[in-house]
Amino acid sequence: MKPLLALSRTIDTINGVIGRWVSWAILIAVIVSTVNAIIRKVFDVSSNSWLELQWVLFGAVFLLCAPWTLLNNEHIRIDIVNSMLPKSVRNWIDVVGHVVFLIPFTLIMIVTSTPFFWRSFLLNEQSLNAGGLPQWPGKFLLPLGFTLLFFQAVSELIKRVAIMRGELQDTASGGGHHAAAEEEAARLLANIKAD
Repeated sequence: MKPLLALSRTIDTINGVIGRWVSWAILIAVIVSTVNAIIRKVFDVSSNSWLELQWVLFGAVFLLCAPWTLLNNEHIRIDIVNSMLPKSVRNWIDVVGHVVFLIPFTLIMIVTSTPFFWRSFLLNEQSLNAGGLPQWPGKFLLPLGFTLLFFQAVSELIKRVAIMRGELQDTASGGGHHAAAEEEAARLLANIKAD
């Protein structure tokens, strides 16, 4: 199990670094949007490339930060229901969810989006809008993002199995927004039971 946990740590490190860097694209998208709006209102000039750049930046954040979000256990859950379940049941739900849903879905997306990107790249596909950007860089985000998400799902599966075997401490709820949500859910449940 130690080699698998080492692989998991490597995947976590790579996706953490990528997620932290790509998250700055949110600020860049806000700046691009602001500058574009000011130029359009003040000078009555617009640029399709600026608008398309905003879309690509948003796509980059959405697709390349998803693995980082999974790493930090920050995906949306129904915390009130989840917190009522024993940890062993939650562990099994995570394992089944990763094996049956997440990993197959990411593989399907990788297999279908790679030719989609590759055709665009070979054609050097350009925007249909005047002055727009090339299309293939945005399309490349699909196979890249789902490949990173696939590896993060594998990493999470490795960690969950190690936790279930007692070889790794369960730190999924050990901090951050998820832990705060679990504490709030526990407080709400205590209030409901008290009433």
